[in-house]
Formats: sequence, structure tokens, C-alpha cells
Amino acid sequence: MIDRIHTQMQAMQVLSKSQEVTADNLANINTPGFKGNKVFYRMFKENVDGREVTRTVPQQVVNLDQGVLEPTGNEFDMGINGDGFFEVEEDGESYLTRDGRFHLDNDGYLVNSTGAQVMGESGPIQLGEYFQAGDQGGIPRLTISKDGTIRLNSEISDKLRLVNVQDPAVLQRKGNAYFSAPEGMIEEEGVGSVMQGFYEKGNVQPLNEMVDMMKNMQMFESQQRALKSTDEMLSQVTTRLGKF
Repeated sequence: MIDRIHTQMQAMQVLSKSQEVTADNLANINTPGFKGNKVFYRMFKENVDGREVTRTVPQQVVNLDQGVLEPTGNEFDMGINGDGFFEVEEDGESYLTRDGRFHLDNDGYLVNSTGAQVMGESGPIQLGEYFQAGDQGGIPRLTISKDGTIRLNSEISDKLRLVNVQDPAVLQRKGNAYFSAPEGMIEEEGVGSVMQGFYEKGNVQPLNEMVDMMKNMQMFESQQRALKSTDEMLSQVTTRLGKF
């Protein structure tokens, strides 16, 4: 009976974690470049008071499914069709992101919505000598090739630093649209195509998340009732044993 209580409590912990992840996914439906999390369960055996017990631990991994590429008409906006990330630098730290809503800052650097500098092959991308800050359209002097090559008036200026990770499990979320990964796990192979004039929307599917949330809630309530029933049975057994 103790084992039953242990199992029911574990199930409730797993469902609680699933609800937490689902709620976070739903909260970021409209976050550009957002990648939702998926929950999976790892089971292992351990020895507790001389007994072998199976423990279930909820873990999460980033869902890297492609999000919809939304056209903007802004020549500085970019989306990645396929695998990979843009690399940006903010406050001396490098991050990976799928949010390609870029513009020029007052110093002519290509930056994102929070001011992080977009990285090229030789460092932060600087286009100030060709553009004035705030110029978001007009004559299309800037072209971005699918491989990330940046051309200004047909002259190659720089190339976006596009990277990938060997294993999605190593990604650490840093805010809603940033990730970090160990240096040894970052590579430049296997990246998708850059789409100029687009940005990637979040990949959360609201209907699926709502269905998951309802299922988790129902299963959690079911486990609560089962735990209460088991606890009452244990209490009755304890009371009867106390009479002997």
C-alpha cells in the first residue's frame, strides 16, 4: 500500500510538471522565434530502505519543429527555413536564437529587438556606412542569400553566422527566445536556408496544448482521488491494528 501511495505521488508530480510546461508554451504563442518544450519521462530503479523502487522523473527538451515564416517586407528581417540558429551577442554573452526581427541601431549595427548584435563571420555585423538608422525600407540595396551571405549594392559585405547543435538536449533556455549550448556542441553544418523579409513565428500549436492541458488536469484529479482513497484505506488498517 505504501508503494501505491509512492506511485500515485510520482504520477502527480509528473502531471504537475507537464502542466507547468504546457502553461509556459501557451504563454508564448505570440513570441517570435519561440520554441516550445516537450516533456518526456525517464524511469530508473533505486534502493529505498532495502527495497528496489522504480522512480519516474519528468524531463523536458526543446521542440525544434519549424514555425511559420511570416512575410514582413522589411529587408532586415530574416527567418530560417530548416535547422539552425542565428547567433547574437548581448552584454558580452553569446546566444542562439530563431527570432530574426532585425534592424539597424544608431551605430549602424544589425541588432535584434532587445539590442543584441547579430554576429557575422568576423564579429558583429556593421552596415552603418550604407544605411542610416531608422531606414527600414526603400530601395532594396541589401540582399541576403539563402546561405546568409550579405550583399550591399551587389558587393559582398559579410555573412551571417548560422550555427546548429549536435543534440537538442544540450540547449539551455535563456529567456523566451534565447538559447545557449556548450561550445563543443555547436557546429556550422546542417543549417537551413535564410529567408529575407520574413520572420519565424513561434511553433506552439494552441489547440494541441489546450487538449494536453485538459488531459493532464483530468489525470491529476484522478490521481488525487486515488491517493485520497489509498490514504483512507491505510488509515483504516492502522486504526484496526491499533486495537490489537
